[in-house]
Amino acid sequence: MKLRLKLILFLLSSGLLFNACSTKKDALINRNWHALNTKYNVLYNGNIAFEEGREELNASYQDNYWEVLPVERLEVTDEIKLDSEDNSPKFLLAEEKASKAIQKHSMDIKDEERNPETDEAFLLLGKSRYFDQRYIPALEAFNYILNKYNESDKLNEATIWREKVHIRLENEDLALKNLKRLLKYERLKDQEYADARGMMAQAYINLKVPDTAIQQLKIASAYTKKNQEKGRYYFIIGQLYNQLGYRDSANYAFDKVIALNRKSPRVYMINAHLQKIKNTKVTPENKEVLFEYLTELEENRENRPFLDKIYRQLAEYHLENQSDSLALAYFNKSLVATKNEPRLNALNYENLAEYNFDKNAYKISGAYYDSTLTNLIVDSKKYRSIKKKFDNLEDVIAYEDVVQYADSVITIYNMPKEKQLGYFEGYIADLKAKEEEAVKKEKEKITAGFAAFVDSKGGKENKGKFYFYNITSLGYGKADFTNKWGKRELEDNWRWSSKNIAQQIGQTDAELANADSVETQEITEEQKYSTEYYMGKIPTSPVVIDSLMIERNFANYQLGVIYKEKFKENLLAANRFNDVLKANPEERLVLPSKYNLYKIYQETGSPLANGMKQDIIENHSDSRYAVILLNPEAVLADTSDSPDARYAALYREYENQNYLQVIAGAEENINRYTGDEIVPKFEILKANAIGRIEGFEAFKEALNYVALNYPNNPEGKKSREMVEEQLPKLEPREFSQETESVGTGNWKLVFPFKIRDNEQALQLKEKLEKSIQDLKYRNVVSKDIYNLEDQFVIVHGFRSKEYALGYAELLKNNKDYRVAYQNFVILSNNYKIIQVHKNLEDYKKLRLTPKP
Repeated sequence: MKLRLKLILFLLSSGLLFNACSTKKDALINRNWHALNTKYNVLYNGNIAFEEGREELNASYQDNYWEVLPVERLEVTDEIKLDSEDNSPKFLLAEEKASKAIQKHSMDIKDEERNPETDEAFLLLGKSRYFDQRYIPALEAFNYILNKYNESDKLNEATIWREKVHIRLENEDLALKNLKRLLKYERLKDQEYADARGMMAQAYINLKVPDTAIQQLKIASAYTKKNQEKGRYYFIIGQLYNQLGYRDSANYAFDKVIALNRKSPRVYMINAHLQKIKNTKVTPENKEVLFEYLTELEENRENRPFLDKIYRQLAEYHLENQSDSLALAYFNKSLVATKNEPRLNALNYENLAEYNFDKNAYKISGAYYDSTLTNLIVDSKKYRSIKKKFDNLEDVIAYEDVVQYADSVITIYNMPKEKQLGYFEGYIADLKAKEEEAVKKEKEKITAGFAAFVDSKGGKENKGKFYFYNITSLGYGKADFTNKWGKRELEDNWRWSSKNIAQQIGQTDAELANADSVETQEITEEQKYSTEYYMGKIPTSPVVIDSLMIERNFANYQLGVIYKEKFKENLLAANRFNDVLKANPEERLVLPSKYNLYKIYQETGSPLANGMKQDIIENHSDSRYAVILLNPEAVLADTSDSPDARYAALYREYENQNYLQVIAGAEENINRYTGDEIVPKFEILKANAIGRIEGFEAFKEALNYVALNYPNNPEGKKSREMVEEQLPKLEPREFSQETESVGTGNWKLVFPFKIRDNEQALQLKEKLEKSIQDLKYRNVVSKDIYNLEDQFVIVHGFRSKEYALGYAELLKNNKDYRVAYQNFVILSNNYKIIQVHKNLEDYKKLRLTPKP
């Protein structure tokens, strides 16, 4: 009987369970069965995955406190995703659970949803997609809830999430319209009301209406129950007040953040403290108070994760109080303490770069600007601004190196021999003292470290062991060797000092930039401490010294132009121009230096301006500068004689193959416009003209000159690129064999002429063009300059040597043309080699060599 009862109960339960599993029956048991499974099984796991994904986002997301924070902590990319590729696995899992809940437990009967938990599934689906930045699919999910579930208790929440999506899609006006309608017609819970107001604030921030955004955030902060949100809202209110210039109101908002203390994330409180300090002007009265305020923040153990920002604020405080050494120390401490904060690094590096630039430490400044760029977003406005400074500074560094080197060599050259010896003896003594001090410090450090190890348990265990088994002795020996010889590869001649590769770990960019450059040649220890070695490096030829003086004067002039035009440092520029004039410069630098000095004196209101003006008018009366000073309006009105007009005219001469005129004209204009930005253009045009007349080697030399003298101009960079990449392709000068087996190709028929016979060459060119037209050939005729004495009239485009020879024979025998000039047929590749290397004679010898 009991067995039968159990069997009946089992069958009855199975039947009820089977009926309950159906999504097509609108029965109480079916609705409750699917609602319970949806809520406590699928959606429960989905919500857990969603919250884990959100926590991961919050942990990885870093706010940029130098800009107004977004209302919602979410890193947004410019990319709009439409599918589920490369998404967060947690959000993907949450989406899968929501989809499973909808597919297996939705009870859509007679176009009405009978499972009360399905709207929760669609809400989770939309939120998962939203945090994966797949806004279009998320919008579909939220709209489905709003259109399908009219009686749902999630309608208000779905509306707020939908407007979040609209704001992310930059539809702020539509989002504001819908949120205002929601606030007007619906009854919201406090948290929903706070969320709606927060999203309205974000829309107004995006629309650049900060005052209205502040009002919305004030309401949101009053209604939200989450202290984390309160702290964020108050902080954003402070930032917006700062943006509007209301510092007192901003500080009041930051005080509210600080008052929350541990109730909201500490990062908001620390940044609120720092923002308050930034908003407070340092005066003699509050100077000590502010310093104590910052010191207290620094010494608080709970603030250790935020020391990078605190150190930076201390650095700015000391910089404002002209305590430069302390400011530099704190900037560097901030850099060391920074953890994955590129913007903070960029600001610190920029401050250090500007400080060193003001102190004329250009190498160090350049290194810091370079580091600044690595921490900025490429192609951002800030990046472009810093890149421009860095590019200009590269020129400064290059020219300062030239001046420094030339000054050093010339100064030592002009010393009596006794003073030269004394100078190098002092240098060697300093070198030895520094090395001995470094060795001593390193030994003390190593000794202290090993002494501590010996006293430890591990050290006592190694005591008395064979040297190579004794960790203490072995470690000391290795450290002593490295200290004495540096890092050495296992190779022959390892004792050469040039093989001492110092470890650079831990060195700052500035230290590396300021370090002495390693000599490329090998220096023995004996040479390193030998006065004879250094004395032998002093130039002995006056020609070398004269060359250094010319380079130094040109570098000083270029520095003056850069300081004046690009950095607006008139004092530095004037010093450089005066250095040029005092150093017996080339004539081409005298007048531009005087004119630039006149402009500086005029701009600064110096009484020296009139004297310099008279100097130019009296001593350089036939120059363009004198004309400008006497009649500036007429010069400005006449653009026909401008640098650009002269360059354009010279370029037309180049296209017409008047290469001698181009070279002469370029040299004239280079002297005329020394220091002008157009000079490198004339230089590279001149280099090309030289190459056309004199060939490969002269062209290479001319390009190298442009690359070395204008390394940071576009023309200099282009010249360097040509030297490194294009010239090696032109360097081969071996001719291809022109035999009957060469087959089809591109052949030319060449008629040589002397330059003096140009009239005959032009007549032949005209006759050849007529013959091609009459005979309906597709060839092209040109006249090419070969060198200063020779030129060619060429018929291009024969597909074989036989065709070219046949055409030459036709011209010779046809009574309508009768072309009897000497000619030869050549393969195009060989003609290119002839023009590049100017080796026509070599080609003739090759043709006349009997075939074996």
